[in-house]
Amino acid sequence: MTRPTRPRSPGLSRGLFAILALIWPSSALAEACTTERPGWDGTPANAISEALFLASSLPAVVLIVATALALRFRSKWGGLAVVSGWSILISLRVFGTDPTGTRQKATIEGCIGSPTLFIALVAAICIATILYTAPTERRSND
Repeated sequence: MTRPTRPRSPGLSRGLFAILALIWPSSALAEACTTERPGWDGTPANAISEALFLASSLPAVVLIVATALALRFRSKWGGLAVVSGWSILISLRVFGTDPTGTRQKATIEGCIGSPTLFIALVAAICIATILYTAPTERRSND
């Protein structure tokens, strides 16, 4: 003998849809994307697009040029300055405060990707700069 099935209550389905509509990312989050990434085309950002976006910012471009100059002239102090600049830039990007929460909302929406690739590239640039501009003369123990 089979159990008779009851018809579903329409109130339960409406309640479930209402809860999902409140939780699901909506136009309020899209407003965060227009603030953080004004030219966003709607495709989810990945690590490569985020790295390109961060590398094309004005502080990063200035640091790229300064790094190239420090490497060209093999300047110890120039290398120290650009490594410090890269460290400050990454620290502000990773540990910087966002009192409005728009960066987190934009990350949830998908217009901001993970900055991990950019951080790894900057770390490689800093290591190469330190190794290339390190002094090569040896000290004598006389």
